[in-house]
Amino acid sequence: ARWFLGGRLNVSVNCLDQHVEKSPNRVALIWERDEPGTAVHVTYRELQDLTCRLANTLKKYGIQKGDRVAIYMSVSPLSVAAMLACARIGAVHTVVFAGFSAESLAGRIMDSGCKAVITYNQGVRGGRTIELKATVDEAVKNCPSIKHVFVAQRTDKKVHMGDHDIPLEEEMTKADSICTPESMDSEDVLFMLYTSGSTGKPKGIVHTQAGYLLYAALTHKYVFDYQQGDVFGCVADIGWITGHSYVVYGPLCNGATSVLFESTPVYPDPGRYWEVVQRLKINQFYGAPTAIRLLLNYGEEWVKKYDRSSLKVLGSVGEPINKEAWQWFYQVVGEGRCTLVDTWWQTETGGICIAPRPSEEKAEIVPAMAMRPFFGIVPVLMDENGEVIEGNDVSGALCIAQPWPGMARTIHGDHQRFIDAYFKAYPGYYFTGDGAYRSHKGYYQITGRMDDVINISGHRLGTAEIEDAMADHPEVPETAVVGYPHKIKGEGAFAFIVLKEQTACVDHIKEELKTIVASKIAKYAVPDHILVVKRLPKTRSGKIMRRLLRKVVTEQSSNMGDVTTLDDPSVVKEILDAYQRYKEKNSS
Repeated sequence: ARWFLGGRLNVSVNCLDQHVEKSPNRVALIWERDEPGTAVHVTYRELQDLTCRLANTLKKYGIQKGDRVAIYMSVSPLSVAAMLACARIGAVHTVVFAGFSAESLAGRIMDSGCKAVITYNQGVRGGRTIELKATVDEAVKNCPSIKHVFVAQRTDKKVHMGDHDIPLEEEMTKADSICTPESMDSEDVLFMLYTSGSTGKPKGIVHTQAGYLLYAALTHKYVFDYQQGDVFGCVADIGWITGHSYVVYGPLCNGATSVLFESTPVYPDPGRYWEVVQRLKINQFYGAPTAIRLLLNYGEEWVKKYDRSSLKVLGSVGEPINKEAWQWFYQVVGEGRCTLVDTWWQTETGGICIAPRPSEEKAEIVPAMAMRPFFGIVPVLMDENGEVIEGNDVSGALCIAQPWPGMARTIHGDHQRFIDAYFKAYPGYYFTGDGAYRSHKGYYQITGRMDDVINISGHRLGTAEIEDAMADHPEVPETAVVGYPHKIKGEGAFAFIVLKEQTACVDHIKEELKTIVASKIAKYAVPDHILVVKRLPKTRSGKIMRRLLRKVVTEQSSNMGDVTTLDDPSVVKEILDAYQRYKEKNSS
């Protein structure tokens, strides 16, 4: 790829112009719309045209190099063009998952200081419409930095258009289809993406131009053995890093044909993924363990109904995959003949860091293991004293010993938080927040988070975010949320709450708490269980010992470990008794 044009760079040139010059009619995107069987093919030339018109529209309304733009859209060619249009003019995009609440959207807009939002009138997913414009209207009431809201039409529904609202497609038809790319430095910011931390406030992870694009493109090519002409099917949403790196930037930089999946795995039925594989002749399929676990429950017939002979590589992303789901994915979906890559990486790493491929030809793949570090990634395991653990058949905190091109550069507006979160725990190393096991053969297996972050259906969420949301209820002075193993979602949220004296209607309060979490964060963040307790287990300094609560909900109460630091150790029995009563009530 031509990374630098005269020592400078523009990501949209690498993703569009270089391919338009050589093969303008190659298909860049196949948009698998929510409505079954209605795929739309977009060539590189068409995507360049969309991108340039959108870029010129942004410029017309005063968006310039360095400005931040929020994108609150469902997966579509237009949302991809919005990302590339920002890149073309040197604006910084921050894509916000179109399932987030108005409050979550507003928080991200305010933190990043966005000048504009690009959205749809409505989104469509799983046969239901989602009121995107109404959510944006609610969000921008509290965002003085927003000068314009660009509104595209996904459905025929007319929505209220205010003074700063601009009909996007109308403006794009008037715009020029040529837009000279802005000359960018390799370390200029390309995008920001918000991710959960162990404190309540999401953090804007910053990725730059050259290093990020290089890393996304190389990992896409080598981990999935992408060959020219393949149809690459990553079913992630663009609101997550997986969508950025393996739906948009990696595939398009490599001149690939990338599938945009707008629907859900079970709409209109649990055969949707495999029907799409058959119809679009997908060669690489990259999805989340939570979806595989969900589909596994519906049985094999939904898979076997469709021809999957086009598949060559299967991939898993978002959380560690369990052995049962791995075997089903490999044997049933891939018929035991496709390479299955369990990939480990993070929003902060920009691209895949540990995966079974690339490797020597026909090298072994161990089920449910990420295994091998990618080129330039040097993983180390650390012990509690911050010392490197040598040898094999050992477990520790997973760190990375040297920088790599795709790594995040900072947290927007808070570089100290960036240092504290990733580089302070083990000086000289990047701390991933995950624990890992190195097998007797030297392969890596990720064992899960080591901090107060849970992974619900591949969505990373700080327990503090859920606690902060619930704390807004006037009857609930104290909350503690922990993760517990969930058969479908991987992890679920379990909330312990303390109510004020003489509070009646406990069930009513629980429902209100669920509504608050859904409106403040998103529906997926709502706890599966809410247990009322008299008090929470605290140390003498007032710190809640969530470790003990995790032991309660994972039923390891016989092994509570050291409870001497508790202000009153009898609280443990109190909570255990309440949990037993809750369990008995639920099972009856």
